[in-house]
Amino acid sequence: MEKYNELKTLIASIEDDAVKFYEKGNNAAGTRVRTGLQKVKALAQDIRNAVTAAKNKQ
Repeated sequence: MEKYNELKTLIASIEDDAVKFYEKGNNAAGTRVRTGLQKVKALAQDIRNAVTAAKNKQ
């Protein structure tokens, strides 16, 4: 559950930069959004693997 909460926190942290990019056209914020989303992707994959391992262990 710790990793899931980390994922939620990471997504929330990207929100400000997403607003800056989409509403204000700040390209640097867009780069930060892309970087953050790459981290989300990796963390989501880690969670997915942990869930699969736990499911198969039962």
